[in-house]
Amino acid sequence: MSPILVRPVREQLEHDRVIRLLQAKYKRKSDTAINPGNEQNAPVGGPPPWYPDLVLQTSDKNRRLLGVVEVETTESINHLEAMSQWGAFSRLRVPFHLYVPAGSVDSARRLYTDLNIQVTEFWSYNSFGDQIRFTLVNRTNQPPESKVAARPAKAAAPRAAAARNRTPPSAPARSARRPAPAAPRRKPVAAAKAKAAPARRGAAKTASKSARSTRSQKRR
Repeated sequence: MSPILVRPVREQLEHDRVIRLLQAKYKRKSDTAINPGNEQNAPVGGPPPWYPDLVLQTSDKNRRLLGVVEVETTESINHLEAMSQWGAFSRLRVPFHLYVPAGSVDSARRLYTDLNIQVTEFWSYNSFGDQIRFTLVNRTNQPPESKVAARPAKAAAPRAAAARNRTPPSAPARSARRPAPAAPRRKPVAAAKAKAAPARRGAAKTASKSARSTRSQKRR
């Protein structure tokens, strides 16, 4: 239950009127239940349960919670309201939308900033005769906590598998080098000299015999 138990009648009528206009707006995307005034039609959270002004749910039989919307008036924007209701709605792990009068934007933003309350969409509304205009002041593009950590983990797994399956490119085959022609073997010098020595000796003997025969013929 809100710390503001009784609003001025005029503010309460405007508050409930804004709730019904927002119900028509959100019905386009989800099933929207409302808790205007002292009605308790759609509880969330708990125990004890909370009764935000608008409760956004899926239209199937599971009725999964998609978000909550709270509408404030000038008298209901205070520290106690922010701590009790805004804080509880922001911890539901679903988008939390806050609507305040145009003249109370700065004070409401200061409250949820000082208290570290996560507001997904921050809106202002202003009355122009019979019409009410809504203006988006701030939007936080952060999905609920349950989906934030799951997406990077799923994206990292295929990358790791692809990195493992990659094989390094094979190096180009090098052309086979032809072996250099072997140098001709040289015969050992000592062996050549050894073979040439007998030939020289035989020639010397032949020359000495021919010289002796020549001398003997002259003597005769």
